[in-house]
Amino acid sequence: MTNVEIIKQGYAHFSTGNVPGVLAMFDPAIHWHQCKSFPYATGEGIYTGHDEIVQHIFMKIPEYYDGFTITITDLFGSGDKVAMQGFYEGVYKPTGKRFKANAAHIWTVKDGKATHHFQAVDTATIIN
Repeated sequence: MTNVEIIKQGYAHFSTGNVPGVLAMFDPAIHWHQCKSFPYATGEGIYTGHDEIVQHIFMKIPEYYDGFTITITDLFGSGDKVAMQGFYEGVYKPTGKRFKANAAHIWTVKDGKATHHFQAVDTATIIN
């Protein structure tokens, strides 16, 4: 399986709520860089390992959003890097407003596991 296929499979698991499937593609010591301005990011928005990602990312999604989805418009890779371009969509619960925000992720994949994740997203579109 290529690095792009690994990441694509992870997004497929995410879209169906299969968190164990998503975590299976992560290295146990994965470093996750969330936008500091993301609605529920804490501190610098950097989390390490499965437990921190589940607690600070995945468990927060239903608290803050209804119908949250990631739409991928492009997914490509070179070497150990995989890039995703797309959109976050849903309803931001604190405002009750629907949003469609630009999003990009950069992944590093080594030995078949994601070791780093970097998120860039238009958070202003989400919270306004």
